[in-house]
Amino acid sequence: MTIDQNKVVSIDYELWVDNGDGERTFQEKTGPGQPLVFLFGVGQLLPLFEDQLKGKQSGEPFEFSIDFENGYGDYDENLVKAIPRSVFTSDPKNRIVPVVGKVIPMKDQDGNPLRGEVVKVEQDLVYMDFNHPMAGFDLYFTGKVLEVREASPEEIAHGHVHGPGGHHH
Repeated sequence: MTIDQNKVVSIDYELWVDNGDGERTFQEKTGPGQPLVFLFGVGQLLPLFEDQLKGKQSGEPFEFSIDFENGYGDYDENLVKAIPRSVFTSDPKNRIVPVVGKVIPMKDQDGNPLRGEVVKVEQDLVYMDFNHPMAGFDLYFTGKVLEVREASPEEIAHGHVHGPGGHHH
């Protein structure tokens, strides 16, 4: 079966990034017996990632790159924000100790979830980086398509995979 719209795809992959001097640095990979399983064509992954997989079949290897413009965009210094330290200590039941390197789930003014990494802590301010961790990096993927199957009507209606490797209700 060929990867196409509304197919359930299982892949093993490795991700490397260009560290700026032409060298690649390893970032992540799927674990043994823990492939990435997704519903193709519903916007869960980077569009160019899906474009590179379209038409491949079970057992087929892949290797491709995605430049930062088509990945997670350029690193934006304006997404590093100074937040009053009191934001982290105002709730006595859920006090958060901001430590450099810690990733803290946050919400914007509309209640949308944000991922913020603490990059600097001062007495009254905490500086958080809201860029995607892969922003500014060219991405390099290698891997293998493990399985391609038809999605169930329920998976298509819900927009995600159910069962092993997917979402469980």
